[in-house]
Amino acid sequence: MKILMRADTHVSFSVPVDEPKAKCTYSQVLAALSVSMGSLVVGFASSYTSPALVSMTNPNITSFTVTPQAASWVGGIMPLAGLMGGIAGGPFIEYLGRRNTILATAVPFIISWLLIACAVNVAMVLCGRFLAGFCVGIASLSLPVYLGETVQPEVRGTLGLLPTAFGNIGILVGFVAGTYMDWSMLAFLGSALPVPFLLLMFLIPETPRWYVSRGREERARKALIWLRGKEADVEPELKGLMRSQADADRQATQNTMLELLKRSNLKPLSISLGLMFFQQLSGINAVIFYTVQIFKDAGSTIDGNLCTIIVGIVNFIATFIATLLIDRAGRKILLYVSNVAMILTLFVLGGFFYCKSTGMDTSEFGWLPLSCFVVYILGFSLGFGPIPWLMMGEILPAKIRGSAASVATAFNWSCTFVVTKSFQDMIDFMGAHGAFWMFGAICFVGLFFVIIYVPETQGKSLEDIERKMMGRVRRMSSVANIKPLSFNM
Repeated sequence: MKILMRADTHVSFSVPVDEPKAKCTYSQVLAALSVSMGSLVVGFASSYTSPALVSMTNPNITSFTVTPQAASWVGGIMPLAGLMGGIAGGPFIEYLGRRNTILATAVPFIISWLLIACAVNVAMVLCGRFLAGFCVGIASLSLPVYLGETVQPEVRGTLGLLPTAFGNIGILVGFVAGTYMDWSMLAFLGSALPVPFLLLMFLIPETPRWYVSRGREERARKALIWLRGKEADVEPELKGLMRSQADADRQATQNTMLELLKRSNLKPLSISLGLMFFQQLSGINAVIFYTVQIFKDAGSTIDGNLCTIIVGIVNFIATFIATLLIDRAGRKILLYVSNVAMILTLFVLGGFFYCKSTGMDTSEFGWLPLSCFVVYILGFSLGFGPIPWLMMGEILPAKIRGSAASVATAFNWSCTFVVTKSFQDMIDFMGAHGAFWMFGAICFVGLFFVIIYVPETQGKSLEDIERKMMGRVRRMSSVANIKPLSFNM
């Protein structure tokens, strides 16, 4: 997910020296799994409204009235709160630390679900969803930052995609459990999910980079030893982090906004914002939030809830495929495949809805919407789902990491809110076919954005990435040349 860039600006030359290769430990895997449990909670929260609103709007099940407008806000308030959480997350990870910020979301997550589960009116549901959304916004920013600062470059892509994979597990759990539980029982299930996340977060350390930024060298050394193993020589990496922080401190300005707008920083920030824009304007959240309704409108011969579960399973499997390929095929190749798959399926799906709107008999093609959705979700989850978050950490310089990641996360949630709240209006205005064709056209533009502007970061150290982005960096030995882990998933 996120990897951090150094802010070095001076070039120095040195004679290459063969350094002892440190033995990789699985402490990094434990760290990745721990923060990924938080991503599972985020995924569950994102999928909750799709099955829950069916029973929540049923007067025979719910003791209070939920109007269509109120139901719309139950789904739409989370991305709006996520926007606010994304803005708040930047200062939190800088001042509280990455781990402490993540840890601080666990208890509010539990409270938010209990508010929903015990709700006696719509206001309680909305308060619970707002609190959950605020935590989701903070988590979506801080989880990848933590991984970016702890995972070695050789497995950055593989371990960096674990939160996305676990997020998709959370979505699948929500879809499957939602077919058997009403909205209240589903919320009680949601309140149990943050418990293992809370416990695991106590087992892992704060990131060495944050300790260095606070002048706590000994704590940074201990964190590095925990992450790299007791036998690893962490001194070269620690010294590199301290040099990088010293350079960042010398160049830092008091005005964060002016720092963001510097030309050298504006380029990586713009690329990150562009990836976030094309991720959300592909229409993914509209598709996820309204899956059942879309299949109902399509007149599909397959049960809508079953279709939702199938879409969730495909989403889950595709992310694991991406996890295996990300450090082999590279980021840009997966983005190309992702874009092409989404473009084709969105235009085909738009054609199906157009034929249906003109009165043409589409009963023989009842399988087509599900087929398109499966390929669409597969394509999205291979590339544009996880990679914008991963590359956000890889290309953003360390000195603007917190503020820039906060801007990118807030922008992502803003786009999510706009798409989900306006999707029904788009269908009313231009028809379902027009909405899908519009998303397809945006994906087509996104393909050229990737080709022209997005750099390949596969297998490159953070120093190499920054050199490519800004043309200047100090040569450093960052992670003691640790060999990549072998995963058989």
